[in-house]
Amino acid sequence: MHVAHLSLTDFRSYASVELGLEPGVTAFVGPNGQGKTNLVEALGYVATHSSHRVANDAPLVRRGATRAIVRCAVQRDDRRALVELEINPGRANRARLNRSPASRPRDVLGLLRTVLFAPEDLALAKGDPSERRRFLDDLLVARAPRFAGVRADYDRVLKQRGALLRAAAQARRGARSARRAESDTAFAAAGAGDVLSTLEVWDQHLARHGAELLRARLDLIDALRPLVAGAYAALAPTSDPATLAYRSTLSTGGDGAEDEDAGESGSSDVQTLSTDLGITLEQRLRERLLEVRSAELERGVTLVGPHRDDLILGLGDLPARGYASHGESWSFALALRLAAYDLLRSDGGDPVLILDDVFAELDGQRRRRLAEIVAPAEQVLITAAVPDDVPGELTGARFDVAGGSVTRVR
Repeated sequence: MHVAHLSLTDFRSYASVELGLEPGVTAFVGPNGQGKTNLVEALGYVATHSSHRVANDAPLVRRGATRAIVRCAVQRDDRRALVELEINPGRANRARLNRSPASRPRDVLGLLRTVLFAPEDLALAKGDPSERRRFLDDLLVARAPRFAGVRADYDRVLKQRGALLRAAAQARRGARSARRAESDTAFAAAGAGDVLSTLEVWDQHLARHGAELLRARLDLIDALRPLVAGAYAALAPTSDPATLAYRSTLSTGGDGAEDEDAGESGSSDVQTLSTDLGITLEQRLRERLLEVRSAELERGVTLVGPHRDDLILGLGDLPARGYASHGESWSFALALRLAAYDLLRSDGGDPVLILDDVFAELDGQRRRRLAEIVAPAEQVLITAAVPDDVPGELTGARFDVAGGSVTRVR
């Protein structure tokens, strides 16, 4: 798989740009702030329908414009697909495939698959659990686009259930203030008893969609584990071995609140839950929701489910978060992306590799090792501030980016 052409209209800093691309290595070189990352960000957006730099779409539209359009021609074997996304902040985005409208933007997911390395990836090793959950879920969608629907269904149920819990918490506080009521019976008598029955319906939906997402994550981690260990060993051969584990709110105690320092507690229990207890993940989710019901009604938030889980990264017997050096953290983040690349490639066809200003962050040894690992990929797109940031092992086409223009010089 490779991108044969990229076209942008009112995307970020570009009013218009047309780029012909080819297999092999392509480097975009120019000073910071000139728009190099905007080019590869657009391709990442086509692949995932999200940006690795911002949480919402508004910054993607050029100032003064009302929408942005990204088109790319994707070549896979002897087939070519033209994918177009129209980005409309505050309104529904639109998608077209081979110039015909798609029913939903997510219908074009999977036509372009990318693995993007960026300085922001350091958050995979050092950041909050949400960064690692996003990594897992984005990879699930890249492998099987139907999981975009599973993810959307879970988020929708979570939002609806959260709104109900917030209303219940406010009603309960009002009942306590007026009547000094402390029990669910008094809460119901205060006129909000229907909240509890409605909550049970949302529990069923949350458990069903959450169990499907959780099972897929667990299977994905099983597939990633040896690939991450191998990639990390290649990047940092003298370091302790890299490990992966999953911490779920299904197997933690207390009220289901996230514990950033919990280490790997509970990470193995959930993976053998169905076998050991003879129950499904959906059943266990429903049980846990009942166990934390009082705490949820008190706090007005959903305390159990995949949205509060974490992927635990380890080096030897220690968690990487808090113990890994800066270099080890970088190596772990790179190992996760390399493992994702290997996994997608094993599914059939090389994804496009994007390295956004990554080599400037690495020491010479890690730079050479990463270059050697990615060089055989079908298509590698690199951004760099200066030509010397591009390793000699990665030679190919080069575009200079400056003053809003993109010019091929090699």
